[in-house]
Amino acid sequence: MNSCCCRQRKPRTGDDARPRRTWLRRASGVAGWILPGAVLALMPKCPLCLAAYVALCTGFTLSFSSAHLILRALTALCLATLVLCVVRRVVSCYQNKPTLNLQPPPTHP
Repeated sequence: MNSCCCRQRKPRTGDDARPRRTWLRRASGVAGWILPGAVLALMPKCPLCLAAYVALCTGFTLSFSSAHLILRALTALCLATLVLCVVRRVVSCYQNKPTLNLQPPPTHP
């Protein structure tokens, strides 16, 4: 039986145990925080203003009801993205913490 080449790798130890983060992964992590926040801050609060911006930028016109639905959907999407970023950050913080050893030390007679 032939063994797979991926099973022949040595496990990482010490400083090599933590995977290295590339600049692209860091940039995407930062963009995950900045883009939804910027969209929420810069998005018009009035559906008619959103319809006017869409008409000015693209030439397409939106009705009030469709602009209202798009506005609410964008708000929900941005908030969900920010919540996801917070949850991922909290989970990664808890995964990196050492666990407490609550077992009593063994006693030797």
